[in-house]
Amino acid sequence: MENRNFKLDTEWNMIHYPKKPKGFGVLILGDERHFVDEKSSFWIQNEGKFAIINKLRDEGYTIFYSNLYGKNWGSEKAVHLAKRLYEYMIRTEIINSKIHIIAEGMGSLVAIKLLSEMEEKIRSLVLINPILSLKHHLEQEKERKFFYKKLINEISFSYGKETKQMVELISQSIDAPTNLKPDIPTKIIHVLAGNRAYKQSNLLKQLSVQWETEEAPINICYMLPEKKQQIGQQVIKFFNAHEKIL
Repeated sequence: MENRNFKLDTEWNMIHYPKKPKGFGVLILGDERHFVDEKSSFWIQNEGKFAIINKLRDEGYTIFYSNLYGKNWGSEKAVHLAKRLYEYMIRTEIINSKIHIIAEGMGSLVAIKLLSEMEEKIRSLVLINPILSLKHHLEQEKERKFFYKKLINEISFSYGKETKQMVELISQSIDAPTNLKPDIPTKIIHVLAGNRAYKQSNLLKQLSVQWETEEAPINICYMLPEKKQQIGQQVIKFFNAHEKIL
């Protein structure tokens, strides 16, 4: 069996099984276009993402992920379901209790919250073009009025609050995109494609100075779009480096 789809709560989840398991699990937290249904997922239908899945499977990793209520924008219910999925996997599959995480874009907001709630269960973290701060992301989108309004509506729906209340809560929040754990090895892969990616890279450059001062184990890799096929291999190399201690 190559993969299996199943439901937790109202949400579909998917597991990809390796031919020769090495005993390590990888949780994927997807971006805005991410989805899982009863038969398929975005990571199967997207050629580049499926290539990463296949590389991980070939390397012996058990990969799992959830629909997580669609465009969740780091909501607490999405974080809670991600934890439930982890617990389900540990209970039903033969994998090490310390997992790797791959989070892309919006999924990074869930990943950062998981670091606080299950730090001892996370082996390493890979962030691909991460959104590290909801507040910063909203500020970026303000100049694109249509997208800003759409984004606010999505966030408000996901958090179960009125749009005006949600905007106020985000604006008053302490902007802390540095909530990465200093003892969890983290690799950030930033593909420089599109205007938004270049703006996000400015935030990363500012943060990298702070991380360097703190001697945090956070590595940033900037990548041109034509090199994207190298992501899978970079992820595997990074994961392998942090599997010596079970």
